[in-house]
Amino acid sequence: MNKPVPAPDFPAGGGEMGNRIRSFDWSETVLGPIKHWSLGLQTTLNLILSSRFPMFLFWGDDLLFFYNDAFRASFGAEGKHPGALGRKGETVWPESWSIISPLIDQVRSTGEATWSEDLLIPLFRNNRLDAIYWTISCSPAYDDNGQISGVFVTCIERTASVAGREKEEANENYFRQLVETMPAILWITEPDGYCSYLNRQWYDHTGQTDKEAEGFGWLTMTHPDDQEEAGKQFIEANEKQVPFTALYRLRNKTGHYRWAIDSGNPRFSAEGRYKGMIGTVVDVHDQKLAEESLRESDARFRSLIAEAPVAMAVYAGLNFVIEMANDAMIHLWGKTPAVIGMELAEALPELEGQPFIGLLEDVFTTGVAYQTTEQQADLVVDGRLQSFWFTFTYQPLTNEQGQVYAILNVALDVTHQWRARQKIEEAESALRDAVELAELSTWGMEVETGVFTYSERFMHWLGFSENTKNMDEAYNPLPDEYRQSVADAITAAIQPGSSGLYDNEHPIINRLTGQVRIIHAQARLFFNAEGKPLRLVGTAQDITEQRKRQLALEHQVQERTEELEATNEELASTNEELAATIEELATTNEELSESNQLLMRSNENLEQFAYIASHDLQEPLRKVQQFGDLLKNQYNTQLGDGINYLERMQLAAGRMSALIKDLLTFSRISTQQDTVEPVSLAVVVKTVLNDLELVIQESKAVVTVDPLPTVPGDSSQLEQLFQNLLSNALKFRRRGANGALVIPEIQVTAQIVSSIALPTTVKPARAAGAYHCIEVKDNGIGFDQKYVDRIFQVFQRLHGKAEFAGTGIGLAICEKVASNHGGAITATSQSGLGATFSVYLPVAESLRKERGTHL
Repeated sequence: MNKPVPAPDFPAGGGEMGNRIRSFDWSETVLGPIKHWSLGLQTTLNLILSSRFPMFLFWGDDLLFFYNDAFRASFGAEGKHPGALGRKGETVWPESWSIISPLIDQVRSTGEATWSEDLLIPLFRNNRLDAIYWTISCSPAYDDNGQISGVFVTCIERTASVAGREKEEANENYFRQLVETMPAILWITEPDGYCSYLNRQWYDHTGQTDKEAEGFGWLTMTHPDDQEEAGKQFIEANEKQVPFTALYRLRNKTGHYRWAIDSGNPRFSAEGRYKGMIGTVVDVHDQKLAEESLRESDARFRSLIAEAPVAMAVYAGLNFVIEMANDAMIHLWGKTPAVIGMELAEALPELEGQPFIGLLEDVFTTGVAYQTTEQQADLVVDGRLQSFWFTFTYQPLTNEQGQVYAILNVALDVTHQWRARQKIEEAESALRDAVELAELSTWGMEVETGVFTYSERFMHWLGFSENTKNMDEAYNPLPDEYRQSVADAITAAIQPGSSGLYDNEHPIINRLTGQVRIIHAQARLFFNAEGKPLRLVGTAQDITEQRKRQLALEHQVQERTEELEATNEELASTNEELAATIEELATTNEELSESNQLLMRSNENLEQFAYIASHDLQEPLRKVQQFGDLLKNQYNTQLGDGINYLERMQLAAGRMSALIKDLLTFSRISTQQDTVEPVSLAVVVKTVLNDLELVIQESKAVVTVDPLPTVPGDSSQLEQLFQNLLSNALKFRRRGANGALVIPEIQVTAQIVSSIALPTTVKPARAAGAYHCIEVKDNGIGFDQKYVDRIFQVFQRLHGKAEFAGTGIGLAICEKVASNHGGAITATSQSGLGATFSVYLPVAESLRKERGTHL
């Protein structure tokens, strides 16, 4: 519904009746308060009230009655005034309604004005019923939409005209004089269309003279674009002797054009002879502009909805008919433009049981807008019911009476953001659980301010009561000798061009209790959207007990070394007993010792050492073994108790041979130049399994291998690493409850682990953003976890030589290969429950970027 455009200063003046209209309580009538009256009613009443000619108006379906001061006298001293104002017409004119009502009905049904001369209309006034003769014109009164909403009556009491012609002429002159005072333009034409009369308002408005205007001169004042149509409408109506209404632009005396409505009706004599036309011209320029503005506003509103980047729709009425919906909203619904014009519940039947129709009803009923964020909605899109999340508003649209006639819906699909936040929250929760489970503490530092933040566990370690500290306060718990080194390490981590990684191990002192802890702190630098360092975020682990255990292990290693030296002395004593037999072996050992000394002086002698060790050193061992076999086979019966010494000699020679091979491998890996080429670990493991095929078949082992990555490195070294790990998994078998050996079950898996997620005990040889973690898991005898550091050291064994063969160098070789490739190796196990060996190798930078890993 169009919002009324107030007429200037309405109602302005109007004498007594103007005052009465202003003071009347119109809120109790169907019209409502004056500010809500239509422009058509306001304009018509302004015309009536400003005229000194008797005029009145019947308005609306109830034909409410209005009149001006000039007509007020017709009611007499005692009669219908002032109670007639605002009452129904039939109530005001009961004595003559049978005469007046047909005139009103004729005007309202045909849109044609009437003209009646000397019409008898009885009127009760001055406490009696008088017979009154009127010359009266009834014309249609239009509302803002150009529809007839009332009947405008111009009248003059003509009772005296029946007394004679002379008085009639006087009355006619008087009528013309009164017409001249009308604010509206009045015109009269002859049967041939010639304009014979225009009242003063025409000349005041247009500035024409009588000579210029009469005839067809009035037509020259219409806009050039409107002249042809206006003239055509008048000529056709005149020829057919029918009413007409024309809308055209009329030029005023300042040269400006204003919109006007020209309404004319045919005149007939008492004998029915056509006498020409009579009509009025009413200025409707403001109303026309208001209508055009409203249309433009509506067009802009529709264009705004159609072109809006967000989803928008308008639902009309309580049935929520989809009056408008842009492409974004239709796409959001998963529908086609065919839904426009349908009720929302019909277009989207899946909304049944969801809150949206009820929310719309509340907004429509209360007029209060509704807005929400991240509301779930289940919609049928692509043929299946799916869940989405929206931020949307329901905005009521009201008419000039403040009544809601439609609802504007603006919606934004935030499903992606909602799901992303859910994943972040889940990841954060998992990270918090992992940190708590690992008994880690967390910390951070704002690069710009230098302010540190601590988790509750870290605050407890430091003896802080607050979780934020400035840089000076943060360094206070450090021993004096560590403050500068820690500060330098943090400064280096946040410098432009650095790796952005912080990794440090140092003691801290609780400020309250004095307790000393050794912590391992790690952190990564994060940047803002412009690439500027923003925050250092990391974790800290209490490794005090680990360092104590490490010292204990080092002490234990020292003890084992001394035991080994004692064992070597025992072996030397045994060798002396077999001096005659192993004299050549002793000579070879001296040569080997000399070669080792040359190797330590220069790596250039490495190849010579390798040749001597692989040929000259092993050849005497082979002779010892061959001579031992010869003695055993030919002189077995003659040796007596000496056979035991002979067997011990052969076992020692075999172990020495295996030890020499492993030492060669360990030495070669330790000094070999890095060879960097893409190596498929899947091919490496397959080659190793082919080499171990006989052992696998004999033990009936079950080996499963997941897809393995390709890494840069040396294929021969990596083959040696997996050869040692897989052969150990096959060798260290446990026995079941029945004493039988359990069938080996071996699994080889791989995954990518970020640097900040590495176990704290893993220290890769080269820093990287992420690492391949390749695990070899078996169901063998396992070992006590406290020996995990010992098993990777040279000559360290957890089992006797008689129980499981080996030199104690295999896992040391594995550790050296992992280190050569920038990685590390560790193991987890429990006795009797198998072991898992984890090899960490850096992820190639190109692969990390390809996968978008930001770790």
